[in-house]
Amino acid sequence: MKTISIILTAAIFALSSCSEDNTTESTGTSTRNTETPGENMNDDNWLIPVEEVRDGGPGKDGIPAIDKPGFIDAAEADYLDDDDLVLGFVDGSEVRAYPHKILDWHEIVNDNTPNHSLAVIYCPLTGTGIGWDRHAGGKKTTFGVSGLLYNSNIIPYDRETDSNWSQLLLKSVNGKLAGTRPVIHNLVETSWKTWKTMYPDTKVLSLNTGHNRNYGQYPYGTYKTSESLIFPVGNTDSRIHLKERVLAVIENDKAIAFRFDQLETNEHLITALFNGKQLVVAGDKQLNFMIAFDSKLTDGTILDFQYLNNQLPGILTDNEGNVWDISGRAVEGPRKGEALLPVTQMMGYWFAFAAFYPEIEL
Repeated sequence: MKTISIILTAAIFALSSCSEDNTTESTGTSTRNTETPGENMNDDNWLIPVEEVRDGGPGKDGIPAIDKPGFIDAAEADYLDDDDLVLGFVDGSEVRAYPHKILDWHEIVNDNTPNHSLAVIYCPLTGTGIGWDRHAGGKKTTFGVSGLLYNSNIIPYDRETDSNWSQLLLKSVNGKLAGTRPVIHNLVETSWKTWKTMYPDTKVLSLNTGHNRNYGQYPYGTYKTSESLIFPVGNTDSRIHLKERVLAVIENDKAIAFRFDQLETNEHLITALFNGKQLVVAGDKQLNFMIAFDSKLTDGTILDFQYLNNQLPGILTDNEGNVWDISGRAVEGPRKGEALLPVTQMMGYWFAFAAFYPEIEL
């Protein structure tokens, strides 16, 4: 427990001391941060057990979201190493990368891509990242960091209605929009080297965030590799290491997880029937990515896929001769320009998905 306390204290100090909110209290201990919070919670009823909602420490907006993101070319991103993780998003011809090095300190980026208003929601404690449309309650909004956690996972709030949302439950859990689900935009988590090889014209989030942070320093010590958790969760599952990175597909309050080791022993490709869908999961441990799609196309065709080795940006081919990239777009073949049907998915730590979905398949 001493190790956990040291990590947590250092993280809270680093985050709180950099906060623009002068009212944020930095306690220097882990006690306050594992208790049920009070002053920064709405009074409305919650859809999750309120006694399990925790105060993360820095307070509401103490971890500042990036509301005016700037981007640079891949060649200018000298602050990134090849093995640094990024969250990638493809919107037509526009390709963007959001590095963990920045997200660890800000957790949310409110962005506008050519066809979408995108909120990148990332939780460093659960290692989970996903994109949400920024329209909530019929109005365009931005999301902020509430400072609250449930099962160690970020609770964003929307600034239009002040409703609180659960990233891993994929819905608002408190406030005017309670029960509302966001429109999902899946992000691809992979290494910077793999992403820039796939998309050399990608834009990258700039260090010019408007905030003073040490982006070269990970703020949570040895948390990534330790089995220790800072905050309690409702369910633990020790089938694999708690912090192993897995890909989870989530649908209708059910989840299934896939491991890199499974892909390595199945020639980088797994098919699985989940919740009535025939999933195809492709990935490569060395290239550090996993991605899932629905094998059934909009016209009803079910394709038979094979993994493409060393042919980036293509990762899949099929029985019709098409080549598909990591965003699910056909880049060669008779279906060029078409897209595979997405399924809601996130990379993240195993313990996080098991906490939210105790019946998760593995």
